[in-house]
Amino acid sequence: MTNVAPSTFLVKNAYRECEKIARSHYENFSIGTLMLPRSIKPDLFAIYAFCRKTDDIGDAAKGDRLKALDSWEHQVLDFKNTVSKDPILIALHETIKRFSIPIMPFLKLIQANRMDQQYVRFQTFKDLEYYCDHSANSVGEMVLHLTESYSEENLLLSNYTCTALQLTNFLQDVKRDLLMDRIYLPLEDMTRFQYAEEDLKNSVLNNHFRELMAFEISRARLLFESGYGLVERISGKFKLDIALFSRGGLRILESIENQSFDVFSKRPTISSREKFQLFVTSLLKMLSRRRP
Repeated sequence: MTNVAPSTFLVKNAYRECEKIARSHYENFSIGTLMLPRSIKPDLFAIYAFCRKTDDIGDAAKGDRLKALDSWEHQVLDFKNTVSKDPILIALHETIKRFSIPIMPFLKLIQANRMDQQYVRFQTFKDLEYYCDHSANSVGEMVLHLTESYSEENLLLSNYTCTALQLTNFLQDVKRDLLMDRIYLPLEDMTRFQYAEEDLKNSVLNNHFRELMAFEISRARLLFESGYGLVERISGKFKLDIALFSRGGLRILESIENQSFDVFSKRPTISSREKFQLFVTSLLKMLSRRRP
């Protein structure tokens, strides 16, 4: 590393690498993302690449993952003073400077991955909310700065939406997470509905589990509704993307219900056709609001 600013060539190459990473995980981008202004896409790719690498370290790094996360955090904190050799950090630094994004949400995401290295159980929903605040909500805060839409009111609405999205993902991936010995269903809720951890490990699908899932779905749905006002407060084409994320999350919740809460034998998803239908519906609703 050296104490000189990266060259224009190095920065352009770094953004290209971030775009490759983002496009290699195309399923994580909605159709609406493709309509974003070209000027902002490289910065979105840089943030995505950072989030992707952080999660990859937390989920799949060989050896001591806590040590690897500490090293990654040190590089993030140090890139203000030195030029990193990591293209993700080179691009991210430029994006942070351009949009004046605070460093805290990036550090919170790293901390969320530290939490995943522990015995992942959450006694209460409040405990799970704390995790979501460090994970999904921190990404939402990054995006608010990127779209120059940050305010305390927008952050609150974003947190509702991002927590709802993360809870939906937890419900969608109950089986996947269990394979990593992670349970993101609050233990107090499992106790309330008389569904034991041993039942979960044995993929027991009974009325207790269905009632538990119905309760969690209603909670996530309420959070989506609480945060949907953000769509009206965001200007530009990102408005459509936020609407699609919320509608897509709600559709996944419906998918879980439609398969009688059986998330063990089949992972609930929405098809490409359904995604396109959501895109068209959301776009038409946006256009109708613009009419005099």
